[in-house]
Order: sequence, then structure tokens, then C-alpha cells
Amino acid sequence: METRQSTGPGAAPEGERRGPAPHRGRGPGAQDTCDLVTVPARQGLEAVDILRRGAGDAVGPVLHDDGGDTLGFVVPAGTAAGWDLPGSTCTRTDGRGLRLVPEPPVDGADWLLPPDGAGLATDPAELRRALGEAARLIEAADNCC
Repeated sequence: METRQSTGPGAAPEGERRGPAPHRGRGPGAQDTCDLVTVPARQGLEAVDILRRGAGDAVGPVLHDDGGDTLGFVVPAGTAAGWDLPGSTCTRTDGRGLRLVPEPPVDGADWLLPPDGAGLATDPAELRRALGEAARLIEAADNCC
């Protein structure tokens, strides 16, 4: 799988056009192209709960690694170019290697929330909000006692 990780505003290759991340939705090739936001499992599980409490369809497919250390949120292709949330990485798949099929698309991973065939990915803005809220909840829980 050919990928590029973006961890900050300066991570895009020279000459690559930047713009706002695409919005969640259906469209041609939606199941064939996507990026993957990877976060620590604890924060990711909290974010899944937050997204599910918001709107029923606010979270798309989510992968977890077999070790249980990380979760990967499927987001629309192009998200990696502008992703800059500390503590997470966004991998651009260029539509190669990561496909939304019932079988796990990556060795050593499995679906926490499998694709439903609708071709929907998690909206990057909603994911960013949920991950921020999850980080605050975890920090409060860790510091309370």
C-alpha cells in the first residue's frame, strides 16, 4: 500500500495543492478511495461513542489493530493533505490498498465498525471535534483522583 503520513501543515509534498478536507458523503468511487486517521485506542473508542451519540450515521467504518493499541477512522480521500491534529496521523492511500470490503483491508487489523456498503466515511471536521472532546474526557478522568 502506497501511503503518505501527514502530521502537520508542513508535511505535504512541495507543489501539492492544499484545501479544505472533503465532506463526508456518497459519490463515485467513495468505496475505492479513502484516507485513514489513526489514533490511540482509548481516545478512538471515546470518539466513536461521542460520534454515535451525536448523529446515528456520524461515524463511518473503523479499524482496530490486533494488539488493540490503535483505531483507524476511514475518512474521505484528500483529508491527509490538511490533517494536523496532534496525537494522530492521517495516511493518504491514493485509492490503493485500502478498500471498504467486509474483510479487513490491512493485515493485523479487523473492523470495529465494518463498512455498511453505503460508501460513507467519517466527516473529518466531526472526527476532529470528537477526538478533541475525547482527549479532554480522558485527561479529566486521569486527573480526577
